[in-house]
Amino acid sequence: MAYQTFRQEYLQVPPVTRAYTTACVLTTAAVQLELITPFQLYFNPELIFKHFQIWRLITNYLFFGPVGFNFLFNMIFLYRYCRMLEEGSFRGRTADFVFMFLFGGLLMTLFGLFVNLVFLGQAFTIMLVYVWSRRNPYVRMNFFGLLIFQAPFLPWVLMGFSLLLGNSIIVDLLGIAVGHIYFFLEDVFPNQPGGRRLLRTPSVLKAVFDTPEEDPNYNPLPEERPGGFAWGEGQRLGG
Repeated sequence: MAYQTFRQEYLQVPPVTRAYTTACVLTTAAVQLELITPFQLYFNPELIFKHFQIWRLITNYLFFGPVGFNFLFNMIFLYRYCRMLEEGSFRGRTADFVFMFLFGGLLMTLFGLFVNLVFLGQAFTIMLVYVWSRRNPYVRMNFFGLLIFQAPFLPWVLMGFSLLLGNSIIVDLLGIAVGHIYFFLEDVFPNQPGGRRLLRTPSVLKAVFDTPEEDPNYNPLPEERPGGFAWGEGQRLGG
């Protein structure tokens, strides 16, 4: 019974969120079981381009460190905000969501050539949080019951929290920068006088990922409750 319930809940998670979070959890489990090591996963331009270890372009986004507070914190935020984007502003546009993943990943990889970062998964999570926060500017957030602010400040609050934990803020700044570039090109520039859409999802992605009909029984996760936890719970102003 428990297995069936878990299976049903798991299959209700939208496909991109389900695939990415599952890959992250399985990668971490493989490292914990010593089936692989982080040295086989990390971002290393020399090993990628000179020794053709191409898989590192992907695996460096899948490992968030050993199981602990930092891993759980990142997984919660990755799952929640990735899912809310996919079920919210990207609802029925899976191909566009996949294209955002590819665009963000490519941009971070290019930036990663110039900064000393070996794993980019946390920066990718911040990118997702940034895009969601800018598309939901009137949602009020409650961070650990200490701070109340509107959604666009969330990435900066997370960066401050990371700084308090003694972590480098370069990862957060990279995620914010890439998220802002995507948001500007997709949501801001096309609406400016003389602006136009520069990011266009390739037709091959639309053919593979977009389906003509939606499941009428699909129950999306409401964006009105962005966090579901003490540090990310909120409601829309005037709601």
